Amino acid sequence: MSGLHSEIVPPATRPQVVSLQVNGAPRPATVRPYDVLLDVLREGLNLTGTKRGCDLGTCGCCAVLVDGKPRLSCLMLALEATGKEITTIEGLRPGAGLDSVQRFFAETGGSQCGFCTPGFIITARALLDSNPEPDEAEIREAISGNVCRCTGYVKIIQAIQRAAEEERAGAPAIGDRR
Repeated sequence: MSGLHSEIVPPATRPQVVSLQVNGAPRPATVRPYDVLLDVLREGLNLTGTKRGCDLGTCGCCAVLVDGKPRLSCLMLALEATGKEITTIEGLRPGAGLDSVQRFFAETGGSQCGFCTPGFIITARALLDSNPEPDEAEIREAISGNVCRCTGYVKIIQAIQRAAEEERAGAPAIGDRR
């Protein structure tokens, strides 16, 4: 009898297949109403660059861009993301090469263990897309929701400043990054 009972799934919790627009392409995903975007990205779509940190929305490791704005994927229901453009660290710069923020994180040593780095890079990209000339206070404010346990943030801020400088000096325009 317990086998029969375990097969009864209330309609409100049944999985459904949805199309998520991820990194510029439609991706089918099986989603239950209570699945968070982080789980669907990592487990359903095998996009493991987005990290699970705290599951409470306090560390920023799970940040992704949703319609160009940084969002914490551990707090966003996957169904909320349908019809929106989701960009993960894997899709920041499709193809060869790195986004300028990624490159300067590597060059300045802005990442130590690297666990928090995708969230910082996503957050920094959103900042530079909306404000190509941030001062240090604006950078600090933008990344205030991201936690790094390895650095003192100096090299992270330097990486973002250098990316901003390069982009202002004539690197491809925001829409031409890809």
